[in-house]
Amino acid sequence: MSTALHPRAGVEVEERPRTEQEKLLPPVTEDPRYIGSNAERPSARRLVEGRGQFLDDIELPRMAHVVFWRSPVAHMRILRIDVEAARRMPGVIRIADGQDIAAVCKPWVATLAHLAGMKSAPQYPLAMERACWQGEPVLAVVAETREQAEDALQLVQVDFERLPPVVDMEAALAPTTPLIHPELGDNLCFTRHLDTGGVDEAFARADAVAEATFEFGRHTGVTLEPRAVLADWNPGDQRLTVYHSFQAPHMMQDLYARQFDLPESAVRVICRDVGGSFGIKVHAYPDDFATVALSMLCRRPVKFMADRLESFTSDIHARHHRVKGRIACNRDGEILAFEIDDLTGIGPYSMFPRTSAIEGNQVVNLVGGPYKHKQYRAHLDVVFQNKTPTCQYRGVGHPIACAVTEGLVDLAARKIGMDPLEFRQRNVIPDDAYPATGASGIKLESLSHDQCLAKIRTLMDYPALLAEQKALRAQGIHRGIGFATLIELTNPSAAFYGVGGARIASQDGATMRLDPSGAIVVMSGVGEQGQGNEGIFRQIAADAVGVDLDKVRVVTGDTDVTPYGGGTWASRGAGIGGEAVLLAGQALRANVLQLAAVILKREVAELAVHRGEVVERGTGKTLLPFAELGRIAYYRSDTLPADFTPELMVTRHYAQRDYPFIFTNGIQAAYVEVDTETGFVKLLKHWAVEDCGRVINPGLVDEQIRGAIVQGIGGALLEECLYDDEGLMRNASLADYLVPMSGEMPDIVVAHVETPTRSSQLGAKGAGEAGTAGAPAAVMNAINDALAPLQAQVWSQPATPEKILRALGHVG
Repeated sequence: MSTALHPRAGVEVEERPRTEQEKLLPPVTEDPRYIGSNAERPSARRLVEGRGQFLDDIELPRMAHVVFWRSPVAHMRILRIDVEAARRMPGVIRIADGQDIAAVCKPWVATLAHLAGMKSAPQYPLAMERACWQGEPVLAVVAETREQAEDALQLVQVDFERLPPVVDMEAALAPTTPLIHPELGDNLCFTRHLDTGGVDEAFARADAVAEATFEFGRHTGVTLEPRAVLADWNPGDQRLTVYHSFQAPHMMQDLYARQFDLPESAVRVICRDVGGSFGIKVHAYPDDFATVALSMLCRRPVKFMADRLESFTSDIHARHHRVKGRIACNRDGEILAFEIDDLTGIGPYSMFPRTSAIEGNQVVNLVGGPYKHKQYRAHLDVVFQNKTPTCQYRGVGHPIACAVTEGLVDLAARKIGMDPLEFRQRNVIPDDAYPATGASGIKLESLSHDQCLAKIRTLMDYPALLAEQKALRAQGIHRGIGFATLIELTNPSAAFYGVGGARIASQDGATMRLDPSGAIVVMSGVGEQGQGNEGIFRQIAADAVGVDLDKVRVVTGDTDVTPYGGGTWASRGAGIGGEAVLLAGQALRANVLQLAAVILKREVAELAVHRGEVVERGTGKTLLPFAELGRIAYYRSDTLPADFTPELMVTRHYAQRDYPFIFTNGIQAAYVEVDTETGFVKLLKHWAVEDCGRVINPGLVDEQIRGAIVQGIGGALLEECLYDDEGLMRNASLADYLVPMSGEMPDIVVAHVETPTRSSQLGAKGAGEAGTAGAPAAVMNAINDALAPLQAQVWSQPATPEKILRALGHVG
């Protein structure tokens, strides 16, 4: 690869040889310079220099700070709260309980209409009579400084009665188990049953049936910047401004308006630099609402910054599942049917507004997803627990569904003595069979598993790796190879939340403006949390309008200036936000040409745009630089015809409508070594071939895939929120909660297949969660491949040394 400066761009862009497949992709612009290149993201230098502005950097006049007294136990009845001593502490402005906050903020119930039968109890920003999980906010202390608030918090006295907690999800529905919310009748949040028919017959005629019980430990996202909110209620103009470290500004604008009975126009949400999200910051938390209420009650700005310790029990958890699964196949390697029973434990409430049942629902939809079998049966129970609420976290059901599917596929291949890669090749839906419908009913537009399987075989040199594995096994060295074929839902349509009643936009918009200098400003409803959205919007805009990259500035994360949209979640940044930017760029380019035709007194068909200039089509002769065009449009409109008005600011929206989702696909492979004496797993190498449609910026996509793989490996080997029998988290600190470190991670090789979606001009699908979806399955299968000669298997994640030693019979 070489690095060069594009003419007059002044921006470093990596030039790379384009693959044959990329050459076959039709360009989406007349002069494609930046789409498909490794352009530097615009915020990179600023952030590396320490010039970012995260929420804790924001200081407002008269700003106060809030800290929360959180429940120290999993379930309690509040008897008496004594705050007199705390109230007398220096700097204390206000101490508020649940009744105080409820006077200005309505309760909520987090259910979705399309999840039939789902239920949850009303929830308040601060606990009213009972606290139902360790970490639930009970009392708020507001003071002039964070230190003063924390000092006063130490003097708060809360008398409470411990109540029996529901801890074990296996026992949650038992008749003898206490009810967390008696008014609901049981501890069942949601149940679903899916049956295609013919499942029993398929298992009866199968040559081989394999089954296993998979366990997935709770874990949570550990963002660089903890959750934070700064609420500023201005009583003079009756307007609320909320600064957020968040993912979906317009969603929160809507929620604040509804929960506090405000007009939506009276609420502004601003998200500047955000230090990571991973889905952790796409929910509405009780302490968020409480902070806004306190700003209203105190009539001054109030900031809440979670510290790392409270984040472990106040941020959402995810992935707590026990799945019993089985697979049927014939001796030729044809998959006949899948069957699963999924039990998942959430918190005492469903999270607002996206709900805690979506993850389990996704598991049901996605198990068996890449394969062409037609028989499938699934049952799901989502049960309440007195533990930290769970909800959407990077991948949302994909890692569980993929691990179950791919674990069963490996078992079936081993049972009939077939190579696991060959088994997958025989069963994936062929590339020429799309559009197709999966057994669960999911609609699949265009996937490329055949190409991905062929590419990963070559990429990892599979035959040589098998030979190496065989030779090392003869020496007593236990290495394993694991595969994971995956699908990832991206670019969601209104079918995801709109049909369920949650007010979360499926469309997004982009506004684009040509300034008098000839520069472009892009305002997008899709924000930036570190994944590079602003970078790809800049590239798309530059190509769509026809300007140099350094002439484009991108603005995101402010509901007062950006078009209404859904924000950043479900890998929708490039596919939804990027398409809106492309459409706005095309419209602005057309308006530029229309204006140029009027100025030059020529036909539009005679003109073209080339790198910031209007040129003569055919000869390329420069006729009108953008700066001169802008000068005339803005300052000398008197020289234009009286019946003509320049339109150099346009807004376009895009919503994906062709399918409920546009699926990404790929395959991952892991190579590991298991020390059978200690149970430790050494990660040797990891490969990923993914297809996210048209690749806008290869470097950013590779970053996303690698980062997601590392996050997936964390869940597979290290991360778990451990609880005791009383519902207390035992490892709620980074001293005890293990996250992946760079020295422990393998080299990760990423390659691409590009199958653009036909649902948009850009053809981009999502890529942000595919790595997380496949990595746990690939690593799990590699471990079990290493252990196979020893007749041992581990289906519980994280696969800790203790679990491996127990599987080997070395410990009881």
